[in-house]
Amino acid sequence: MSQRITIDHRSAPALRHPEKAHRPDNPIQRKPSWIRVKAPNHPVYHETRALMRDAGLVTVCEEAACPNIGECWSQRHATMMIMGEICTRACAFCNVTTGMPKHLDADEPRRVGEAVAKLGLRHVVITSVDRDDLEDGGAEHFARVIRSIRLTSPDTTIEILTPDFLRKDGALEVVVAARPDVFNHNIETVPRLYPTIRPGARYYQSVRLLDGVKKLDPSIFTKSGLMLGLGEERMEVTQVMDDFRIADVDFLTLGQYLQPSAKHAAVEKFITPDEFDGYAAAARSKGFLQVSASPLTRSSYHADSDFAKLQAARKSRLKESL
Repeated sequence: MSQRITIDHRSAPALRHPEKAHRPDNPIQRKPSWIRVKAPNHPVYHETRALMRDAGLVTVCEEAACPNIGECWSQRHATMMIMGEICTRACAFCNVTTGMPKHLDADEPRRVGEAVAKLGLRHVVITSVDRDDLEDGGAEHFARVIRSIRLTSPDTTIEILTPDFLRKDGALEVVVAARPDVFNHNIETVPRLYPTIRPGARYYQSVRLLDGVKKLDPSIFTKSGLMLGLGEERMEVTQVMDDFRIADVDFLTLGQYLQPSAKHAAVEKFITPDEFDGYAAAARSKGFLQVSASPLTRSSYHADSDFAKLQAARKSRLKESL
């Protein structure tokens, strides 16, 4: 007698990227020697990890599979990701889980403030998933987190890495009014590649967002970055640099795109350290206050020391203009 087997699909684990399940596989290339990193094993790394778990906080370091997590967490540097770990966008490069997010956690701003105080951070980076499901895109939540950190750690400087707030009127004004020290929003890639790499976003909306920060409060540093190796041409990258300078962006980051899985966008090229040096030289010639360009550069990598350099560069430029 044949046995009938019933499979309970409700017990199956949810796919991290359901929208990518039916895409053809892109083989993952072997990384060149200049972007290989050691597995994290420092005791402070484990302490930082435990603190995040105990506080019930999410970090983009883990969610985005950042290659620098071992180094950063060993120095008590962690980029906290607010508003949950599920993103409403489906970018072809990103390792963050996609789908319909849960309700906002009203207690999260308090927990973030307490964690920043426990870590004793001089500089903190706060990022988030995209929340297109929220009326304001999460702008007020960002503002509450900033205010909470100011309350618990008044001497800590705050850098935020925000969504684009596409079609969220008034959202930018709410975040800027909370006065972060650095407002970061990543362009990610060149305009030509947006339909395939960042289909839910609009290039010029992102540029306008950065420009809008400066118009609302010129004292806030602005920052943006691109991943290289997705098939962009050098002239396209330098055009983005020019667009940034028109928007008065202060800080540019350039790093190598690393493919999270076979279902993500393929790495078209591994950019050599010498090529990154060439991009950095081009960016500096265009007048950015700060440039970070290397295969392992990420938005929040060395953010604390980079902020000190930003301040020094602004003071130096002001003196030159007198």
